[in-house]
Amino acid sequence: MVDKRKLNKKKFKNWEEFEWGRRYWYEIEGKLGWKARYVKEVDISENALRFYQEIYDNEGRLIEVHHK
Repeated sequence: MVDKRKLNKKKFKNWEEFEWGRRYWYEIEGKLGWKARYVKEVDISENALRFYQEIYDNEGRLIEVHHK
């Protein structure tokens, strides 16, 4: 059986734990100072609830969210 938690920790590197599950994320920095954060939210059993991309401007303000 595949250990979903181990795979998520390996891919995303960052996470927060909540009563309902976990939020994993990783970030990519752009050449002009912007940043994209890829976020995966999972339930307690590590089943995906949501996956989305957050776009931040060069001052760190959230400007867009793209749900996948």
